[in-house]
Amino acid sequence: MKELRLVWDLPVRVFHWLLVLVIIALYVTAKLGTDWTPWHMRLGKFMIGMLIFRLIWGLIGPRHARFSHFIKGPGAMLRYLKGGITSVGHNPLGAGMVVLMLLLLVVQVTTGLFTTDDIVWTGPYFPSVSHDLAEKLTAIHHLNFKFIEAAIVLHLCAIVYYHFVKKERLVPAMFHGRKPASYVAEQEAIAGSQLWKALLVIAVAGGCVYLLLHAAPPAPTSIDY
Repeated sequence: MKELRLVWDLPVRVFHWLLVLVIIALYVTAKLGTDWTPWHMRLGKFMIGMLIFRLIWGLIGPRHARFSHFIKGPGAMLRYLKGGITSVGHNPLGAGMVVLMLLLLVVQVTTGLFTTDDIVWTGPYFPSVSHDLAEKLTAIHHLNFKFIEAAIVLHLCAIVYYHFVKKERLVPAMFHGRKPASYVAEQEAIAGSQLWKALLVIAVAGGCVYLLLHAAPPAPTSIDY
């Protein structure tokens, strides 16, 4: 049996699969109509907390979770494409996808705070902007999800390519967190998932979401046109 070494900590793995589930749930609740809008909004708030957690975890988490460890410039991406770079965690192209997805999701939840369906439901910060601006932000919210969908398709294509062409199975490692020792030098493996630290970050993220929503202006009794 091959020796395996830990690369992906548990919080990163849980975040990854929760992200998959929440994005699917957000898509479904958006398509089901206004009766499901309250659930869509609850999921959006949960997504805000998830993103705050990942941004903090990207600064203080274990080695391969940190942005400083895997985010590289265009030069590194080019060298990787030429075969000059090997990566234990995210490769330079994968890192670019992580950054892109996080940015798209930040835009999505931010615009979601100001959205309106022009019927019943509005985002918590809708009253703080003009109706015209709210409509523009709502349009961006809808358009931006198209970019998220495109990024997801690109990500899935990359997984298929790595599986069949490069013979590297990326999905199993995101479940159990480990890669073969022949691929991961001992000094590149992580000792553990730092769960105590993750719990503190979860508490901070939850507090940030509470403060954000608590600071929202009072909901309007009607939408002015």
